[in-house]
Amino acid sequence: MKTKIINLLKATLQKAMETGRLLPVSLPSFVVEEPKHKHHGDFSTNTAMLLASSQKKASRDIAGIICECIEDSAGMIDKTVIAGPGFINFFIKPSAFLAVLQQVHQLDYTYGAGHIGHGVKVQVEFVSANPTGPLHVGHGRGAAIGDSVAEILKFCGYEVQREYYLNDCGRQIQTLGLSVFLRYQELCGLIQPFPEDCYQGDYIRALAVTLKADQNEELIKMKKDEAIAKCGSYAASQILSKIRTDLEDFRVNFDNWFSEQSLFDKGKVQALLDQMQEKNIIYSQDQALWFRSSAFGDEKDRVVLRSNGQSTYFASDIAYHDDKFKRGFERVIDVWGADHHGYIDRMTAAVEAMGRSRSDFKVILVQLVNLLRNGEPVGMSTRAGEFVTLADVIKEVGTDAARFIFLMRHYESPLDFDLEVAKQKNNDNPVYYVQYVYARISSIIKKAAEDGLPADDKTFIDRLLDPREIQLMKLLWRFPDEVLNSAKMMEPHRISFYLREIAAGFHAYYNHCRVLTEDQPLSRARLYLIAAVRIVIRNGLSLLGVSTPEKM
Repeated sequence: MKTKIINLLKATLQKAMETGRLLPVSLPSFVVEEPKHKHHGDFSTNTAMLLASSQKKASRDIAGIICECIEDSAGMIDKTVIAGPGFINFFIKPSAFLAVLQQVHQLDYTYGAGHIGHGVKVQVEFVSANPTGPLHVGHGRGAAIGDSVAEILKFCGYEVQREYYLNDCGRQIQTLGLSVFLRYQELCGLIQPFPEDCYQGDYIRALAVTLKADQNEELIKMKKDEAIAKCGSYAASQILSKIRTDLEDFRVNFDNWFSEQSLFDKGKVQALLDQMQEKNIIYSQDQALWFRSSAFGDEKDRVVLRSNGQSTYFASDIAYHDDKFKRGFERVIDVWGADHHGYIDRMTAAVEAMGRSRSDFKVILVQLVNLLRNGEPVGMSTRAGEFVTLADVIKEVGTDAARFIFLMRHYESPLDFDLEVAKQKNNDNPVYYVQYVYARISSIIKKAAEDGLPADDKTFIDRLLDPREIQLMKLLWRFPDEVLNSAKMMEPHRISFYLREIAAGFHAYYNHCRVLTEDQPLSRARLYLIAAVRIVIRNGLSLLGVSTPEKM
């Protein structure tokens, strides 16, 4: 609806300028929003005030001209009211809200879908945790956000690929191999000092146990470097397998798993460094190679090849993102942990150095999760290897609760996740609050069907006159705009907030109005209404990767 009002205003301004009622100027970036107070109407705009200086007229006079020039061919506006210094308040006809019910039923699974993507190829890369340990709750939040952003973009007409970047080479794999090898040696009776920078935790011991069961003491006979490499390869493979399983349990499935090692195997890192060196984007200094990132907005230049001949992580990251664009993606979105904030400028500089627009690259930074139990922090120490894994959370509270709670707040804000709240079967649990509405409506529709009352009969919808019914229809009308804004801003928390709002609207309605009454036409109308609510809740939860149980 908001989009329709915006388009109507644009057409009205164009007409007013063509007819001489207003001076021809560039259209201002006006805002259309819902007023905080219902008596101010359904929508309000500041258009007239933004035009005051260019029109050399009082903003209330401009508002009057706009109202006089409006041609509401759709017949949706009941009246317009000029308020304050020149706000225009729009009051929408109840009959216009009735039309949304028919649209919801007609479009069904595609209600709320948009077309702003126009088939543009977008890649969303997320999680991408090193295969050196289990996924933790922070990875879980990033997984939920990345997966939902991808689903929302797809729902709005983009061609989307989900990708996991596998850091399967370099120092962290060597450290993993050393960590497992040292524990393996312990099992063979060879006690060695265990460095602090090695990976801690019981999972390293468990890997060593399974490796010894498979290899007995054969690795002791090998050269140390070969044994460490074998331990690293084995451990990374086992950990990656568990990561895949955990993500599948979390309803996250990737279209592609991209290996960092493949960039070196195919010579893509060296080829790109050579290419950039020819263009003087990379230069030699102090026996190292430097990327001239300061020329593209970064605070300083960055090393891509060390003096010892080893490439940096940044070098392979440049090659990786170059490969993304060469694969045909027009927009690349990376979901990173908040600790990678300092990496954004250099990566953006690299993208620009490739000849791409800075707007082709977007980084979503995900803040930390504070894990609680009954309001008390759950102690975690990464160094000691003591942390709550994503698998632990899924096992305790379920995928639905975990995903919904991860998506409740903007990803730039830290999130408090209380395990006990997530397990409750009451309205304090946000996902239960929303899913219960879906289940309740499903139960009502099932009972009505048993009594011979369909939920898809629109014959009597003009009987829906209660203010709470109108409010529910307004909420349904908002869904496409909420999806559109979520796609534009890449903010899935807007959907979870909206779903809690429509759930609250249904609860208020259901507590006041009986759906199945002795008045059969009214019952049919109300069934048609709540069936539309069910469709929208289903579509919204689907965008968040949350299920819709019909019984709870």
